[in-house]
Amino acid sequence: MSMLNRKLYRDVIRLWAQVMAVALVMACGVTTIIIAVGSYRSLEETRRVFYDRYRFANLFVEANRAPLHLRDQILAINGVGSAELRIVEYVLLDMEGMAEPATGVAVSLPEHGQPAVNRLYIRSGRLPEPGRPQEVAVLESFAKAHRLTEGSRFSAIMNGRKQELTVTGIVLSPEYIYTIGPGDMVPDPRRFGVFYMSRDALEGIFDMDDAFNNAALTTLRGANLEDVRAKLDDLLDRYGGRGAFPRKDQISHTFIENELDQLRAMAAIIPPIFLFVSAFLVNMILTRLIALEREQIGLLKALGYRETEVAWHYLKLTIVIALIGVTIGFAAGNWTGRGLTQLYARFFSFPFLIFRESPDLYLISGGVCIVAAFAGAIRAIWSVITLPAAVAMQPPAPLRFRSLFSRRPRGVPLVSQLTIMAFRQIVRTPFRAFLTSLGSAFSVALLVVSMFSSDSVEYMVNEIFFRMERQDASLFFDHDRSVAALDAVRHLPGVMRAEPFRALAVKLRNGSREKDLTIFGIGEDADLGRIMDANMQPISPPAHGLLLIGRVADMLGARVGDLVEVELVEKDHRRIPVPVTGITQSLVGTDAYMRIDALDRLIGDGRRITGVRVSLDMAQQEALYAELKQAPAIAFAMLIGLSRDRFRATVEQNISTMQVVYTTLAVIVAFGLVYNSARIQLSERARELASLRVLGFTPAEVSGVLLTELAVVVLAAQPLGWLLGYLFSKLVVEGISSDLFRIPFVINSSTFAIASLVVLGASLVSALIVRRRIDALDLVGVLKARE
Repeated sequence: MSMLNRKLYRDVIRLWAQVMAVALVMACGVTTIIIAVGSYRSLEETRRVFYDRYRFANLFVEANRAPLHLRDQILAINGVGSAELRIVEYVLLDMEGMAEPATGVAVSLPEHGQPAVNRLYIRSGRLPEPGRPQEVAVLESFAKAHRLTEGSRFSAIMNGRKQELTVTGIVLSPEYIYTIGPGDMVPDPRRFGVFYMSRDALEGIFDMDDAFNNAALTTLRGANLEDVRAKLDDLLDRYGGRGAFPRKDQISHTFIENELDQLRAMAAIIPPIFLFVSAFLVNMILTRLIALEREQIGLLKALGYRETEVAWHYLKLTIVIALIGVTIGFAAGNWTGRGLTQLYARFFSFPFLIFRESPDLYLISGGVCIVAAFAGAIRAIWSVITLPAAVAMQPPAPLRFRSLFSRRPRGVPLVSQLTIMAFRQIVRTPFRAFLTSLGSAFSVALLVVSMFSSDSVEYMVNEIFFRMERQDASLFFDHDRSVAALDAVRHLPGVMRAEPFRALAVKLRNGSREKDLTIFGIGEDADLGRIMDANMQPISPPAHGLLLIGRVADMLGARVGDLVEVELVEKDHRRIPVPVTGITQSLVGTDAYMRIDALDRLIGDGRRITGVRVSLDMAQQEALYAELKQAPAIAFAMLIGLSRDRFRATVEQNISTMQVVYTTLAVIVAFGLVYNSARIQLSERARELASLRVLGFTPAEVSGVLLTELAVVVLAAQPLGWLLGYLFSKLVVEGISSDLFRIPFVINSSTFAIASLVVLGASLVSALIVRRRIDALDLVGVLKARE
């Protein structure tokens, strides 16, 4: 081992605590890169392969009842590759051991073989066979929730008739990777499932002989999707076509895309924070180490070592620190990435989902970390190259200081001379103090970003489930019914209050802009399902005109007073101009609202209702559930209380996991930053502090000089950390908002306080560790050492 390598070994051993503190910060950067990029690649590649192999559609359309002979005309549309014309219906499910009714989606299968589009991955068993109307293949998530296997049986109320169904296979579909039921905000496989039956079985049950009500299409590479949509809509208009929509608007795909967006944002925002802090710490360590070893550097050069050899020695120290950080980051990133992948597997139904260990991912993350370390070291190492040997062997020229706080400020008797010494050091090294404060601010910001979601979710739950959707359940009929159905609902067990509503699928146009959505008609005095204005205050629907959700108004470029064209795609495709009379707010969906009587007049088919919102006596809910399972007119029931509880439990679990990770990262940054800053300051001011001890100051008074300086820097970081946390959180909210939902941007003051307390606590622990070194100073050795 060469002399310089032995010196390197001794330096690493002597500085092991500082080296580990910097390496841990670097490891956090490497870990977050591996987690974000690795999970993104795993999720994106698994999705792409599943989509391609099982021919996931990129165009969907629904109709009331269209004849099957349209298949040839659909396939003849320029750009259409393949098409599957299906029967898709919502049904109620009666599951053993479950009091409440579940919601199911029945999807038809072709008479022979797999569908041409949205093919099924068969996990076990087989697909239903023609001529066996009771056989079904069940989506895996629903099967696992109810422990269904081949041969299991369950009941479904289909078109008013109870059917006993037998499971023949467990399957997965690219169409239902993220299975979310109507009215739910997170998957609940216990209450929502998808199953597949032979076409002849569903034709008989739903009176759909030689007909379809749902089509899924794939298009050829380079096809004009908008042109295909227009021709498909023209073809299905007369059959109640509701407007074709692309893959990007399909619910399952949209949720997966949102998750990928979050991973991209995580990779773009979080790793740079750690890399910046680690570069700063490397610079601090090397700068001070080179200053302390100034005479040794001069001797090495005088003995014949070239500038590049000496510089390479200090660069190797940087590489050692970076390699330690990279190694820890690789291990932590791999372990955490696998855990995150398992979490995804609970929500996304893929045939397989593994964490990709791509060599280039580790090369990229390690390379970025080492480059950041080099960036921090370059200035200090350059000073080694440019320092002449003769100059290095002489004591450094004393710094020139100007008088600052030379006297105790008048009227401030509590400020001691020792405190003035602490403030004087901050003013003399303002840039270093600023960077230290900025690093602490990033720690606070990380915690704010991780914890604000709890505030937003709680606000979201309160707004949606207690102020907007105040009903206990929403009952949807199999088709629009007369108002007599309202009286029947009111006589169900436990129903204390019932409010009807009507829903109609339409296409809104404003000039060249258009949007497919649903208009909900509600009563003038509706209280269970309320509309909110721009300030989230309840309002009544106007007697005439349309209320648009703010996101829809922005998409259409519509303002209050504008006339928008309403196309009744679910009826006869009439186009009717309707004035926009207000802008509303909603955290979920992109809908529009009218008074129910105004919607009836717009449609022109008399008084009809689509469903009923009900308030329940919970003491009778089991009797109500039993009655609903026998009700032929109920297509499905949205149980708001269960949806709320599931949403809160799922999100809180995910948030808790995220907060543990982010808190750990923030503590590492705060500890590493403050500890290294304190150690550097101790090495710089050891002679000064030892002199104070000799003059009779107590250990507490002497350490107070150093700790006061650190306290000022860390406390000054808190407001900046709050600001950065606020801005980062806003970026997160904007990045994950979509047409399906909008996360409200809410941060409680307690979140800022908790974030600061955690960072201050980590800083205090690191400062107290350094204080023990101050108390144990070798006064004689320090005072005899050459400055």
